[in-house]
Amino acid sequence: MTDGPDSVRAREVLWGFGPMVYAPTVLFALGEGAVLPLIPVIASRLGADVPTAALVASALVVGQLCGNLPAGWAVARFGERVTMAVAGVIALGGVAVLALAPSLGLVALAVLVVGICAAAFGLARHSFMTTRVPQAFRARALSLLGGSFRFGMFVGPFAAAALLALFRTDASAIWFFAVCLVATVILVVFGPDPEARFTPRPDPARASAWQPDVADDSGEPVSGSIPVVERAGVFRTMWRHRSVLGRLGLAAASLSAVRSARQVVLPLWGVWIGLDAQTIALVVGISGAIDFALFYASGQVMDRFGRLWAALPAMVLMSAGFLALALTSGSDQQSMWFAMFAAVLGVGNGLSSGILLTLGADAAPKDDPAPFLGSWRTLTDAGGAAAPLAVSAIASMSSLAIATGAMGLVGLLGAAAFLRWVPRTRR
Repeated sequence: MTDGPDSVRAREVLWGFGPMVYAPTVLFALGEGAVLPLIPVIASRLGADVPTAALVASALVVGQLCGNLPAGWAVARFGERVTMAVAGVIALGGVAVLALAPSLGLVALAVLVVGICAAAFGLARHSFMTTRVPQAFRARALSLLGGSFRFGMFVGPFAAAALLALFRTDASAIWFFAVCLVATVILVVFGPDPEARFTPRPDPARASAWQPDVADDSGEPVSGSIPVVERAGVFRTMWRHRSVLGRLGLAAASLSAVRSARQVVLPLWGVWIGLDAQTIALVVGISGAIDFALFYASGQVMDRFGRLWAALPAMVLMSAGFLALALTSGSDQQSMWFAMFAAVLGVGNGLSSGILLTLGADAAPKDDPAPFLGSWRTLTDAGGAAAPLAVSAIASMSSLAIATGAMGLVGLLGAAAFLRWVPRTRR
């Protein structure tokens, strides 16, 4: 990108968002990433067997699914800043229960509450960026938001490992999450108010923007400014935008499913071919590092060439990685192919950074995006939650290779859906 007025304005706005949006995102994700790997361990120590421990860990995803729609209502009713602050306080209570819980049921409840709060926190940031970031560099802003979350989730487990080595107790990582939440709430409540500083204003780029199903009562397109209108509510908004949710939303859900399948398939494949834990961790870690290194490139591609130029290559790469990995079953060089295609999946996932956030922001009504984004994020989270279940079910009925190939086919179907419904324009 050149250093024209658009790039200068982009740097100014993105830098201004740092202490208001990106820093709280990093803090929340850092604490969540530190605790997430320990949830099955905590459940096991309270008497859970392996399936039960996995069920307790899945309460986080269930909480995110259940929290998106009420979070959309809360953001529309109270605003982004209030929603983030309240979600942080409630999550702090959930973390305290998680640290002190004497029973498995309380642990599951605490994880569920944290998942609901994570959904509210994430939707509030998404809604804020949708209404405040100009269309010309929206993808870069949202890719940076996704990269902030990925950075926290990437560093969090290492922070937990250091704390466990230092204090020799799981509670140290949990209280670390609590400290991160306290810092997050302080930053949100007492830091600069982004809603006051970055007030919505007309954006000329929106005149040619793709806005499916966004119109006033007379059928005329909604302008680029943020008018004062009556809020429609979550379910009415869902029904009004059922067309775009049923098409582009399902395509986005397929991308979320492929992403989630990558996190499950790679460790399982390493175990299946007989690698030790250290080698598996190294391969998965390298794949994650490649993924993180490419997060901003995705936003640059989307802003410069259009959304499809990032969505389609990402889906094709991940689909090809899954299908090729499935075909290496029984090969004499399985370890080499595993490392190679893990890297391919990392590249594809990195190129997809910010796509779901950006497409949701593009499709959302500009006057009141939160209810729509609640429905959008529910669809994408459902796709991510369904993928591990599908991998487990297919692998139990046949083999992990067939389950991996099936995820590749899901990716190809999603790529075709993106090709059909994502606009070809730059804006």
